[in-house]
Amino acid sequence: MWTRRLGALAPLLVLCLASQARAQDVVVADAEEFKQLIPEGAKVEKLAGDMKFTEGPVWVPGERGGMLIFSDIPADEIRKWVPGEGVSVFRTPSRGANGNTLDAEGRLITCEHRSRSVTRNRIDGSMETLADAYRDAKLNSPNDAAVRSDGTIWFTDPPYGLDNRNKEQRGNYVYRLDPRTKDVHAVIMEIPWPNGICFAPDESRLYVANSDGGNPVIFATPFKPDGTLGTPQPLCRIDKGIPDGIRCDADGRIWSSAGDGVHVFAPDGKRLGKILVPEAPANLCFGGADGKTLFITARTSLYSIKTNVTGAKIKAPDAPRADALGATGQNGLK
Repeated sequence: MWTRRLGALAPLLVLCLASQARAQDVVVADAEEFKQLIPEGAKVEKLAGDMKFTEGPVWVPGERGGMLIFSDIPADEIRKWVPGEGVSVFRTPSRGANGNTLDAEGRLITCEHRSRSVTRNRIDGSMETLADAYRDAKLNSPNDAAVRSDGTIWFTDPPYGLDNRNKEQRGNYVYRLDPRTKDVHAVIMEIPWPNGICFAPDESRLYVANSDGGNPVIFATPFKPDGTLGTPQPLCRIDKGIPDGIRCDADGRIWSSAGDGVHVFAPDGKRLGKILVPEAPANLCFGGADGKTLFITARTSLYSIKTNVTGAKIKAPDAPRADALGATGQNGLK
């Protein structure tokens, strides 16, 4: 009798379990490892919506707790989110700003599609162009950037923001930029569609997301003893959509945006789990007062979730202040 009753209830049980799975905010691949990353019961929270296409989040620490800077590319704006205040415009026009990061002095580094350049926001609020060409040819459309502890800026240059403009570079490269001399060198030329970029915490490896839909992998490129890069090797594969923005946490795990959320991998490439997000994320970063909030830019919205970890950081001489960027709502480019 119980067998017949269970048989009759089986379809309802399956439906119930499926509903619960859809309601969950995480998918766990390695329970022991993943529970160290996300607090029990943590939920994805929507912080803001009604935007066009959000990208490039970076947390700017400050005396009042700090703020999140991120881009809304089609709106031609850089926005800021302040706890308790919400979202407002940080800079407009943004010249098609996409990826953002901070250098060791707390200055904002921005990859701009429309100007095809990498810029830096000075402490006084004015801006300067650090790079807009390589070998006398215009860059494609700088996408994302990471700063190394020696002050150099490493950025990706796929052609996503070119629209109908002529492509002058022969390929889609990863570049090393020395902001002191403005020298630009192509350091990786064999990744078809380089996009997100970050360093391992000890800077022994450079990670680059390949957003080619036919090969959606994150490459790891080791640094040689002489400081030059080795050969990029595929490390981990996204199984839903493509990798776009990537970040390392302080323990060396790789967090990547994907079609269904944020995928988390161990340093050896093993998938640990996923954070499911209602909209497909484009990028992410760690921040908040304690550095343990994961902020996620996803299409028209900004999301967050609490974690147990902090992001990898470059060595900074002083903590940057939230008002150090000096934004006035004007471009101020020089």
